[in-house]
Amino acid sequence: MRQKIVAGNWKMNLSKSEALALYLSIDSNQLENGVELIVFPPAIFVDALKNVNGNVPIGVQNFHPAEKGAFTGEISITQAMDIGADYALIGHSERRMYFNEDASFLKDKVDAALHHDLNVIFCCGEPLSIRDMNAQEYYVEEQLRESLFHLSPSQFERIVIAYEPIWAIGTGKTASSQQAEAMHKAIRGFIEKQYGTNTAEKISILYGGSCNASNASELFACENVDGGLIGGAALKASDFLQIANSF
Repeated sequence: MRQKIVAGNWKMNLSKSEALALYLSIDSNQLENGVELIVFPPAIFVDALKNVNGNVPIGVQNFHPAEKGAFTGEISITQAMDIGADYALIGHSERRMYFNEDASFLKDKVDAALHHDLNVIFCCGEPLSIRDMNAQEYYVEEQLRESLFHLSPSQFERIVIAYEPIWAIGTGKTASSQQAEAMHKAIRGFIEKQYGTNTAEKISILYGGSCNASNASELFACENVDGGLIGGAALKASDFLQIANSF
């Protein structure tokens, strides 16, 4: 049975005290449905949150694959590990769009994370222009092929996939649960074609398209949706936990 996961991407939000309060609120609530919670705070707060010694894993939203060097403003993979990161978010649409992270660079990040035993949530998804051409499956398969499909089966099984329908985020358009399931099923099919059924059935695929407390139950009822990568709704403990209890 695939692991159910609800991950909160806090993006560039919250003060240190707010981040600690939110983490403590989430960590103090024990779920009984077997869902794994993960939070991705701003990197400067990871150390403080780890010092709480909570049970909820903590990840970094970004890192540089080099162990050190002249990359002003960046956080190295070893520095991310040193502050206690459990997970890394790689390939998020905002990193691709605003910071021009291409497939080759994302491949390097994946390799660095796995080399240093950092768990990975890898994001993929298509913009509206691709969806309008009905080329979304080809587009997403290429994203996986270019940055992930060089991995061995055992390496790939350490990856969690998050599907982001970029065309439905902040565009006024809405992705239905049927559209979400169709893409998640397609993604699992790409993995099966590359690695076989056994590996494909082990991979958790999260939905990252404006998942919230009002639509989580419908989305999580889909056969190939194993959880969510949550944005805005992750900034309020009650909403985040309600989503996690939607299985």
